[in-house]
Amino acid sequence: MGNVTSSVAARFAFFPPDPPTYDVLAGPDGTITFSGLTADKNVSVHLLETKGGNKIVSTFWKHPFARFTLLYSHGNAADLGQMMDLFVELRAHLRVNVMSYDYSGYGASTGKVTNL
Repeated sequence: MGNVTSSVAARFAFFPPDPPTYDVLAGPDGTITFSGLTADKNVSVHLLETKGGNKIVSTFWKHPFARFTLLYSHGNAADLGQMMDLFVELRAHLRVNVMSYDYSGYGASTGKVTNL
């Protein structure tokens, strides 16, 4: 019964954008980017693999004079594609690097949304 309750709770508690607001694109040189991302040499996109085998999309927004890196975990009903403008503003106004990621099942990250 616990698994049924967990599954039902996850459906009502987590709302990833459907469809995702971006696609992951592989460049000819092996770099990864995603749709909607303007050319910015100070942004890198990464695919991180979890212990469970999911691929998690993450971004790193580098500020040339940053002394700190902000780890940003976005809210429940968003994905990285919706957060790009915020990351640009945070990087510029706070003069920090910004690292962010999508949760399993959000955006182009693989896996299922769970409440665990």
